Amino acid sequence: GHIVHTGMQNKWGGYENDCSVARLAENRYMLMSPSIQQMRSYTWLKRHLPKEVVLQDVTSLYTALCVMGPFSRALMSRLTPDSLDSRSFPFFTTRFMDIACAPDILTMNMTHTGELGYVFYIPNEFAIHVYNAIIEAGKEFGLKHCGYYAQRAVRIEKFYAFWGQDLDSYTTPMECGRAFRCKMKSDIPFIGREALQEQVDVGVKKLFVMLLLDPVDHNTDLDPWPWGGEPIYRDDKFCGTVTTTSYGFSLGKQVCLGFVQDFSSHG
Repeated sequence: GHIVHTGMQNKWGGYENDCSVARLAENRYMLMSPSIQQMRSYTWLKRHLPKEVVLQDVTSLYTALCVMGPFSRALMSRLTPDSLDSRSFPFFTTRFMDIACAPDILTMNMTHTGELGYVFYIPNEFAIHVYNAIIEAGKEFGLKHCGYYAQRAVRIEKFYAFWGQDLDSYTTPMECGRAFRCKMKSDIPFIGREALQEQVDVGVKKLFVMLLLDPVDHNTDLDPWPWGGEPIYRDDKFCGTVTTTSYGFSLGKQVCLGFVQDFSSHG
């Protein structure tokens, strides 16, 4: 089935949850969201889903592992008999695969870092075995463990917003470059549609932006690094706030994400 990265909006159009939804069968879906949103996601779904829909929290049943990078396809080809080429297993699709003799591992062809890779949801009884198999096969490709801040740096360089840090209940898709994920041209009703339509008609009052610190003005070795919460100025006038930051290792400079808006009487 296909995977859709989407959000759950409140009546003001803001994000109550930033998530991915995978279709596992004709009438069966799996929703994945950041671990800090586990109960928030479950409560929101339980509050709004029809009674005919069965909702189950399966977080504790699975171990999630991510393999990312340019050699991830070659690595996983060593561990599964299934074809992994882009035609057989396209991006943003999911399937059950045998991995290192462990059966029916839910595999998703997507990453949260903007590069080739896979996310595995492994039944807990197979988790250590699959992990060890990946580590062993990965020696050929120079596989390394990737920490939280390394992934944070990569997603900030790719201009990926993160719920709870960049996005919140008052941020709408129109304000953070995700309008294409809302089916505004369809007749499908959803919570927050009216508020989002108003932004489409009138325009937004704030905008999510990426800022690069000029090495001429900011010395990475001597000056303090931004960490989020810093004010943004344009022409010596306050215009917004930084949400998250990181050093961009491929860019060679500090990267800041944040929101800007016009605070003047004309804004």
